[in-house]
Amino acid sequence: MSESGSYYIPHGSKWPIIATIGVCTAMVGGSSLLNGNDIGKYILYVGLAIVVYMMVGWFSTVVSEGEEGLYDSQVDASFRWGMIWFIFSEVMFFAAFFGALFYVRTYSLPWLGGEGAGLVTNTFLWPGYENVWPLTANGPGEVGGQFKTMGAWGLPALNTAILLTSGVTLTWAHHALKEMKRIQLIAGLSLTVALGIIFMYFQAMEYGHAFNDLNLNMGSGIYGSTFFMLTGFHGFHVTIGTIMLMVILGRSIYGHFNPNNHFAFEAVAWYWHFVDVVWLGLFIFVYWI
Repeated sequence: MSESGSYYIPHGSKWPIIATIGVCTAMVGGSSLLNGNDIGKYILYVGLAIVVYMMVGWFSTVVSEGEEGLYDSQVDASFRWGMIWFIFSEVMFFAAFFGALFYVRTYSLPWLGGEGAGLVTNTFLWPGYENVWPLTANGPGEVGGQFKTMGAWGLPALNTAILLTSGVTLTWAHHALKEMKRIQLIAGLSLTVALGIIFMYFQAMEYGHAFNDLNLNMGSGIYGSTFFMLTGFHGFHVTIGTIMLMVILGRSIYGHFNPNNHFAFEAVAWYWHFVDVVWLGLFIFVYWI
């Protein structure tokens, strides 16, 4: 219940139907593109443009309503639970890909290498196959051709330091907000945004090195597909998180937050720290071990 004794009921909004149209249009365009239809990419672009328009419009509405004082403690609690469940869905999303990597390395490769019941498979179907990771064209049919794997102590280690540092600068900004130190708040957020952009730049460099120098791509067997699936989706999340941080930085400059009312800041901080934790898992299990 809210302080006024009633539940907050959202007013009628055009944004949900616009979101549905945009997502469906993008899905149709993407499906057409994957099936070799050139018009698919234009349909996809239209769908993505509608989605971007919806996100800007819907979030602008929420920001305006919040600044007008239309939300109470009950709405704040619903926002918090919504963000918690959203991050939980993201945890499950990455858990599926980490699970695939774990299954391949713990069960599939030993079986193909002749361990346990896989001895017959190894002897008659793929003799000479060895249970080694990372795979470099050692799999059945030498899928993906010859390629080199990505080392852990170059750009990946540097990006790890960058993301961990960004978590510190964001926490510094959060404490500054709670203590009403506006200059430190803006400085901390600015540094966090800059570190996010630097991370994305280095990851783009890493991908260029993988394609041009290592012959490593999505088609490079199970190693290539899991590497790019995990790091690529994480990079997408870093991109989204950086955009969110830019929005929060702009709102901080305009003075939208105070120590008692800043859930939007907290939500973005939760998301960014989640991205940091996922990267640590990637660095350990994809790059290092």
